[in-house]
Amino acid sequence: MARDLEIVAHLEGQKAAIDQKLAELSNTEPWAADMVFLLQIPGFGLIFSLVVLSAIGDIARFSHPRKLVGYAGLGAGVHASGEKYQEKSITKAGRKELRWALVEAAWVAVRSDPYWQAQFKRLEKRMHRNQAIVAIARRLLVSLWHILTKREPYRHFNAETIAYKMLTWAWSMDETARQGLTRAQFAKYGLLRLGIGQDLERIERGGYPRRLAPAEEVLALKPELAPPR
Repeated sequence: MARDLEIVAHLEGQKAAIDQKLAELSNTEPWAADMVFLLQIPGFGLIFSLVVLSAIGDIARFSHPRKLVGYAGLGAGVHASGEKYQEKSITKAGRKELRWALVEAAWVAVRSDPYWQAQFKRLEKRMHRNQAIVAIARRLLVSLWHILTKREPYRHFNAETIAYKMLTWAWSMDETARQGLTRAQFAKYGLLRLGIGQDLERIERGGYPRRLAPAEEVLALKPELAPPR
């Protein structure tokens, strides 16, 4: 038993080191520029975001969200017989790891976010729940395309909710990975990169207040974010 516990402790240490390295990579290029946009979306945490970004590469490769859906293998096939068309299951012709990450993110989204929960319930009334979750994954991917292409905030969340997601990202990293910023500064840095929450300095989540750094404090450290005069 003592030997088994030593193995478990060793593996937990290895996992912690890997988690920290992934967190560090998420805040370095080429990942950091897109991570701040992707992490806004419900269901997307650090691991799913990195999997998706590594599979997609440059979003500019996809001129339309339909092309990205096809690349992921989440597009529905169509059976044609004369003039009769019948929708089949998804093609599964694309990137397997991308499809897996999106479906897993979709399950998280429908359990945690009211908007996607309502979408899922509507779909579930007319199809099997596994088909419904694939449809949610497809819609999440379309949202992802718009957000990464247009470089815009996620429109179904307010600034406070996105700020909490930025704080969650900050908590996954040590000071080196945050490039010298405190957690409160890093969360505000994410909001400023998204162009929202400039005056937001405090949020409450689960009954606990969370502090964000003032915009002026972050702009002094990251002057490249300051608007042109």
